[in-house]
Amino acid sequence: MEKQKIGLGRRKEAVTRVFLVKGEGSITVNDLDYKAYFPQIYLQNQVVLPINTVEGAGKYDIKINAAGGGKKGQAEASKLGIARALITLNPEFRPALKAAGLLRRDPRGVERKKFGKKKARRSYQFSKR
Repeated sequence: MEKQKIGLGRRKEAVTRVFLVKGEGSITVNDLDYKAYFPQIYLQNQVVLPINTVEGAGKYDIKINAAGGGKKGQAEASKLGIARALITLNPEFRPALKAAGLLRRDPRGVERKKFGKKKARRSYQFSKR
């Protein structure tokens, strides 16, 4: 049995563990097909972007464990995890993935709420009378 490669991806509050092994190209997220787990097309495209970048469609089986955050954060965390797993599989993929910007963790998160405000920046409605 061939050893699986593991990549960790994070985005906002989402964390994904990606297990990559050579196969026929199935992608499962939390024991569901990725198209069922991420019904929006743009999120499906995020998940397969690293594979398409290295032209590896149909060559690898990918199993993803996603936890925390929302669907968008999990999809983008999966993107980073898949890219990292592909590099451990073949270091020659690194320049192509780096040029596509797939190896950088997106540091943005939710801004905290401030006192005296309704949300992080939104003030209470002003009333003159």
